[in-house]
Amino acid sequence: MKMHQRVVAAEEVCGHHFENQDLIVAALTHPSAAEGKSHAASYERLEFLGDSVLGAIVATDLYGRFPDMDEGELTQAKISLVSGRMLSSVAEKIGVAPLILMGESERGTGARGMHSALENVYEAIVGALYLDAGYGVTHEFVMRTLGPEVSPALAKKPISPKSRLQEVAQRDMHCGPEYKLVSEDGPAHDPTFTSVAMVGGRRIGRGSGPSKKSSESAAAIDALVRLGYAEQDDFEGAGITN
Repeated sequence: MKMHQRVVAAEEVCGHHFENQDLIVAALTHPSAAEGKSHAASYERLEFLGDSVLGAIVATDLYGRFPDMDEGELTQAKISLVSGRMLSSVAEKIGVAPLILMGESERGTGARGMHSALENVYEAIVGALYLDAGYGVTHEFVMRTLGPEVSPALAKKPISPKSRLQEVAQRDMHCGPEYKLVSEDGPAHDPTFTSVAMVGGRRIGRGSGPSKKSSESAAAIDALVRLGYAEQDDFEGAGITN
């Protein structure tokens, strides 16, 4: 599929014609297809912006929709809605997968590579919409695509490893954990990040993953297991290595 065809299809998905089509082109471009080009040529910068815009939209919607939820329940519902699994699932449902431009080196990574790309492209599309059309159009897109997944049950899903470590560290060590990225290895299109979890300057966990977020989750899992708050089997199927 040629890029102009991808753009037309993406505009249909978004319900918006982009005045600055460089934005939607970048949002659909995997870093493996932009090697040697500027940082603006792939979705990475837009993903950074879209993550924050998406978080604000979701938090505002949950706050207004569920007046009886406390802070913890709202936080858990938000975590569930903006999780990688949820965003990649929604992106696939709305037809984003065939629109992503990947380099030759990325095409052999299979389901793992596509899962990560779908999540990142969804956030990048949110960032592109926000820059090109403003908050209103972006809000409409998020509510149309992610809104149907909103449910009170999201607040009762299992807490994330990072949130769980935050709870036990505050309770038993009187100090919240911090995360430090210690290495980034591998090619740009298939990196491996390694992070450590620290409390009071002491390393309590270490983990790796295909993104900074996943490496922090892996470090939190490692810390919970090492400290005796969880078993490794508790996180089986999470797709995280440590």
